[in-house]
Amino acid sequence: MERPRPAPSLDETHSSPGLHAAAGSGLAEECSTLGGCRTGMAKMTNAYDLPARKVIHTVGPKYAVKYHTAAENALSHCYRSCLELLIENGLESIAMGCIYTEAKNYPREPAAHVAIRTVRRFLEKQKSKIAGVVFCTVSSSDTEIYKRLLPLYFPRDRQEEEIAVSKLPADVGDENGETVIDERKIRIRPLPAGAADRTATTAPIDLPFDSGLASKRSSFKLDSYLDPSFMSLIKDPDLRRKEQWEKSAQAQKGFNYAKLLGYGDLACPSLSAAEEYSLHSRYLAKANSLNLSEIAEMKIIYRGGVDSEGRPVMVVVGAHFLLRCLDLERFVLHVVKEFEPLIQKPYTIVYFHSAASLQPQPDLGFMKRIQQILGRKHQRNLQAIYVLHPTLGLRTAILAMQMFVDGEVWKKVVYVDRLVHLFRYVPREQLTIPDFVFQHDLEVNGGRGLIVDPRTKHIYQRPSG
Repeated sequence: MERPRPAPSLDETHSSPGLHAAAGSGLAEECSTLGGCRTGMAKMTNAYDLPARKVIHTVGPKYAVKYHTAAENALSHCYRSCLELLIENGLESIAMGCIYTEAKNYPREPAAHVAIRTVRRFLEKQKSKIAGVVFCTVSSSDTEIYKRLLPLYFPRDRQEEEIAVSKLPADVGDENGETVIDERKIRIRPLPAGAADRTATTAPIDLPFDSGLASKRSSFKLDSYLDPSFMSLIKDPDLRRKEQWEKSAQAQKGFNYAKLLGYGDLACPSLSAAEEYSLHSRYLAKANSLNLSEIAEMKIIYRGGVDSEGRPVMVVVGAHFLLRCLDLERFVLHVVKEFEPLIQKPYTIVYFHSAASLQPQPDLGFMKRIQQILGRKHQRNLQAIYVLHPTLGLRTAILAMQMFVDGEVWKKVVYVDRLVHLFRYVPREQLTIPDFVFQHDLEVNGGRGLIVDPRTKHIYQRPSG
């Protein structure tokens, strides 16, 4: 069957010039008679010279970090409106492009999650009426994102299903794929004690229940994971927020050993997986919308090559972290932007602590905040942190991070006293190393064994005597 194609916009035909050029002048003329289209809605026209029966038009939302949830729900409504219009007109298949556009600043990966989960939710209800949905991408980055995310929502075998359960974000939307806002849910509290005695005795009311759907989903683990009835079994948001406040108050009231030892305030409550995902998405969207070149030029963090096992490496230079002249908020945004491509798969970190003790360093409260923003994907995929030239103070700080911040991540630290030993883990040609690191290594370890010449970068045996 020929597929209708959704045009990204109705009142801004420049957003899909290729489609209008291929369809001919008739498409633009019919669009002008439809009276525009509101964001999230959809309208249908004839396809004219296109190899399809119809064209479905929709208008995607503009993205702003402040209105992140509203943009997600509007984008979800775009996809759902197209699918509803498809069924209303007796059509069974559709080819859908990326409705979100660069011009509207929508971050690519979060938008792809919204698109795929909305289609998944719709198919759960209308699978018998739709023969096929094709996601069309025009860039290699979008293609890579969809190849990675589609198996999470549409696993093809048991192995992909098990991977999906562990890698799907905590927030997979409501029964329509829209973002769930706990504070806006209608919640019915239990009757006060004794109220039941004053009410008339009534027979229990059976809620409507689709036994066919239940039996179908019980045979598929991922369906039960995505099932709204399963997702509703979360703690009451009022109770959850009250518990968070109580934890914060208790931590501030109690004896804060970390703060006493100068490690910073670690009393902030932990975040749920959904809260971490939302936090990371907001920071990533803001980072992608800003020019952070002045932070990048400081070379505090930068991409290296790969380690001895072929995993990508992120390099961190402690001596370049000039706390007094650094905008910490912009630095965090730069960290999120630089780490985003790496944390999708296993990776490692190389940290040069050479001469870093001469500069004031951020406290553990700041480190905990960065870990929360990077999220659990970072914690899971980080394989090792190679620390070169560690000092006693740094070892003590890392021990404190294991105790107060995240034992799982900071137990992956590998201390390396000599530069030549670091090359066992990461080949020398895979790292761009500042000259002062070579000089520091020569000063610290030049009196014995193998040394690295800071000028030629060659390794040689220190002559005895």
